[in-house]
Amino acid sequence: MRRSDHDVTNTIRTTDLKQVAGEAIRVYRSLYEGTPAGGKRSPAGKKAAPAGRKGTPGGVGGTPLEAIEHAFEDLGRLYRGEHPDYLPCDTEYHDIQHVLDVTLAMVRLMDGYERSRNGSPSLPAACFSLGVITALFHDFGYLRRRRDRRHRYGAEYTLTHVTRGSRHLHRYLPRLGLTRYAIAGAIIVHYTGYERRAETIPLNDTLLRRVGHMLGTADIIAQMSDRCYLEKCRDRLYPEFVLGGLAKRKLAGGRTQILFTSGNDLVRKTPSFYMNAAKRLDLQLARAYEYAERHFNGQNLYLEEMQKNVRYAQAVGNAPASTPDMLRRTPPSTLNRGVEPYPKDMVIR
Repeated sequence: MRRSDHDVTNTIRTTDLKQVAGEAIRVYRSLYEGTPAGGKRSPAGKKAAPAGRKGTPGGVGGTPLEAIEHAFEDLGRLYRGEHPDYLPCDTEYHDIQHVLDVTLAMVRLMDGYERSRNGSPSLPAACFSLGVITALFHDFGYLRRRRDRRHRYGAEYTLTHVTRGSRHLHRYLPRLGLTRYAIAGAIIVHYTGYERRAETIPLNDTLLRRVGHMLGTADIIAQMSDRCYLEKCRDRLYPEFVLGGLAKRKLAGGRTQILFTSGNDLVRKTPSFYMNAAKRLDLQLARAYEYAERHFNGQNLYLEEMQKNVRYAQAVGNAPASTPDMLRRTPPSTLNRGVEPYPKDMVIR
């Protein structure tokens, strides 16, 4: 049985930064250093260089692989609250497990792309590194600065988190020796958001646009294939929606439309969300999910797990009101002890 803190293959613990880093490095080496793809997973890599100013890697330069290693180290420090400028992660849905799950999916999509190009441009090692790093930091914008006195919860940044992450990547990529990709990385992260339609994102490079398609795809398929996706929607995503202003919206004339009345309502509406997500995956993100089939040798585990969750959400929605709770899985907890993700009275089922 698949474990709640493991990926779609049930082999990698997505709450463990070192395991996900090791798999990313293993795939990198199989593509660019000739290491057999079926070999043992690599360790998380050699120890990162001493931290530079404000917790960033010391010095500029290095190989694409070293950039990946540094990025994993920096992400861990940020989400644990070890960075001098940022508080630890307090978004319980958009936590480090989500980020690592998305990064793992991104690695697999890039691997599938590179192994099934059929005339498409090859993915250079630096572009692979860019894909990993944008995945790692695609939700950076939920982290609050220590001097933030305006927001009590990271989820309050829901509507602006992609732009905040974009600005961070523009500053951060040069510190990893990826200056030439700083602008592109700041643009690519917008494929994970909904404030811009994918076809309007200003990125003319065909290969980098494809990396963006893969990143946006990874963000969708990783979370919707999570074994505890429905429980997380009910108990974690709904409070984030309330804090972020997505549970209701203002209409013309000053009226308010309630989009989600509770966590259970969010679960009941999951099948319709899936239909919209499927259209986005097919049209705006150009079916980049198909690269997972090449990685998994013909099987798309992400789509299979997504569809299981949607079918179960339909069963939950169709069940009589007297039916006992059908969502009983316990998602792993990744937040620091004592960190409060939202007011305790906000979870309404």
